[in-house]
Amino acid sequence: MAQVAPTTSAEYSIEKGRSPLRVSLSNFLSHRPAVFGLFVLFILYVVALGADFIAPYHFDNEERSLQWSPPSNLHFSDENASGWRPFVYPIRSYIDDDFTIKTEPDKNVRLYFRFFITVPEYYFLGTVPLKTKLFGFDPAPAVVDGGEQYFSRYYMLGADMKGRCIFSRICYGSRVSMSIGILGAAIVFVIGMFVGGVSGYFGGAIDNVLQRLCELIMLLPGFYLLLMLRFLFPPDMSSVTVYFAVVLILALVGWAPLARVIRGMVLSIRSNDYIQSARAIGQTDLAIIVKHVLPNTLSYAIVAVTLAIPGYIIGESALSVLGLGIMEPIPSWGNMLQKATEINELQQHPWVLWPGFFIFVAIMAFNLVGDGLRDAFDPKLRKRD
Repeated sequence: MAQVAPTTSAEYSIEKGRSPLRVSLSNFLSHRPAVFGLFVLFILYVVALGADFIAPYHFDNEERSLQWSPPSNLHFSDENASGWRPFVYPIRSYIDDDFTIKTEPDKNVRLYFRFFITVPEYYFLGTVPLKTKLFGFDPAPAVVDGGEQYFSRYYMLGADMKGRCIFSRICYGSRVSMSIGILGAAIVFVIGMFVGGVSGYFGGAIDNVLQRLCELIMLLPGFYLLLMLRFLFPPDMSSVTVYFAVVLILALVGWAPLARVIRGMVLSIRSNDYIQSARAIGQTDLAIIVKHVLPNTLSYAIVAVTLAIPGYIIGESALSVLGLGIMEPIPSWGNMLQKATEINELQQHPWVLWPGFFIFVAIMAFNLVGDGLRDAFDPKLRKRD
């Protein structure tokens, strides 16, 4: 009896009626680190989108009497009793005999943790009026006697020098830091695909001009180019304008490497039979590039852009730390790290490093997803079904 040759992964997928895209998706979902990274990114983007609802305080809500407060302790019991409901003690502010303002927790009063608390009206995403927050605590006593005052503040990750909740500012800051990478990568994707496709398809003088431009940008030190482009913009721009300026700067710095690789791929694709057939039936060069050439480079381009997003997050953070990016009071993870550059503040208030931790988590998650996409789309690394 003749032996039957083993069925390859591609043949088996065709027999099952599965497209290469479905095979790649299946391989990606079997890549556990990539799925975990995707889950982490999902959580971060949910927090960014719902920051108004999730953050217990607005990003510029400050209490100067509680500046540099350490992370608040959540209690389940004390010397009086114990229970299952978490609570905190209100902060009591008073003037001592030396006429110095003192703050300390009042352990005679409990403020219990609650979900979906009622707060003064605010606007979700700047449009939808709401009066509910995801979580909070009972209000503090409103009595002020003899110069004493109570504060109902829960600082999950501590407070900054203005008494603002770091956790709340991280939630709002994720909108800037997480979106700036996506927008920057999207612009780089469009520019890199277009320039690389046109350069590789037409060749000749067009190819020479575009490739010399790519090489010029790639030869310049990336970080110094960022600084140079940022200084071209006036220093008194609004925060929204600065945001889009930073996105544009990151995109102008990052598109050249992608365009170079796409150009090399297009050089090999343009000689295929189906490209010649498209020319023969009268399709325009633009239609051939968009419909037939560039789609064959998408698998690489998607992976490359995903792996490049962390670089844009770091770029924004570096500019903001130097005071050239997103400006106060609008928070970003980068400008929140400015105080971490001061050794005295870092030693006395180590919780100022929390934004750096979230930058690390976001970058690792993007790298895990990028590695999973690379393995899923690379035919040499595909698992057999």
